[in-house]
Amino acid sequence: MARRAKKSKLNARGFLRHVVRGLVYALLASVALVLIFRWVPPPGTALMVERKVASWTSSEPIDLQREWRAWDGISDSLKMAVIAGEDQHFPSHWGFDLPAIRAALLHNQDGGSVRGASTISQQVAKNLFLWSGRSWLRKGLEAWFTVLIETLWSKERILEVYLNSVEWGPGIFGAEAAARHHFGVGADQLSAAQSARLAAVLPNPLRWSASRPSAYVLQRSSWISRQMRQLGGSGFLQQLR
Repeated sequence: MARRAKKSKLNARGFLRHVVRGLVYALLASVALVLIFRWVPPPGTALMVERKVASWTSSEPIDLQREWRAWDGISDSLKMAVIAGEDQHFPSHWGFDLPAIRAALLHNQDGGSVRGASTISQQVAKNLFLWSGRSWLRKGLEAWFTVLIETLWSKERILEVYLNSVEWGPGIFGAEAAARHHFGVGADQLSAAQSARLAAVLPNPLRWSASRPSAYVLQRSSWISRQMRQLGGSGFLQQLR
């Protein structure tokens, strides 16, 4: 019996070592992947794969549209619009906007519509590397990738990847595809008004349209335009360097 118990204990230790080793390898692989994407444009995102796979079983299969545009190939107006609409503390936080999280928690406790508080960095982590959902496992991985991104990338790089990865309609990913789909121009030619409309639909791009805006989208885009001016316009972007 003692020999059997000893053998069982050794097997348990061996299994634990394998688990720990696997976790270490996974962590190192995630660091390496994020480090590579500091310089190399990501070829796609986990969300793009998810949308494509889901479309195979739907009545309307989609063709993914995405073309990478470097920082200088994207309108400053669009950069400002998404910051104004999605994450005004983006230059100063370290991936998590704690005051916004507290405000969202209080709002959600009071009932009514659920309000999120994801920063641009968190959205990049989620869209680029993870699946959709609200499980604790996914939130934990999102936090890990957010820390990596904030540590290894500049703010400018984070926003550049975000603008090339975010969804702007069924199968429409990134600023270039969105600009051409909704307005027939390149991402570098977007006006302030067009940029505000694109930013206005980001909370629900599968339901709202920048080129066929509802009254709510127009109202929200007007608010974003005012926020862009109050933040100081394109000069605000100097904080990202």
